[in-house]
Amino acid sequence: MPSPLEISFHGVERSEAVEARVQEKYKRIESHFERITHARVVIEAPQRRTPLPKFFHVRIDIGIPGHKPIIVHHQPEAAHAHTDVMLALRDAFASAQRQVDEFSSRIDREARHEKTRRRPANGRDDT
Repeated sequence: MPSPLEISFHGVERSEAVEARVQEKYKRIESHFERITHARVVIEAPQRRTPLPKFFHVRIDIGIPGHKPIIVHHQPEAAHAHTDVMLALRDAFASAQRQVDEFSSRIDREARHEKTRRRPANGRDDT
């Protein structure tokens, strides 16, 4: 079942191309880990009064049942700031993908460990 995806723009005009890219990147993450309950992506450009170019910040919140949400706050340093929203999305979603994969492997390890735990003989509990 696909989980709901919310896309918000702050200080940036809504763009169908950006929304399509966010949905494409999110589907890739969702294909790696199906237990995602919700996701929010916020794309923002802090307001500046100077004629300098806009720098884009991307925040991704991914909800997982029974655990804290995975939060990626991609706010590049000034030297590596992104003036292209697509590059900012690429880096933020790459970071989110790494965190989701790490979380997924941790859950798999815990499940394997639980499976190998010693069980009482004949399925009875002696307590």
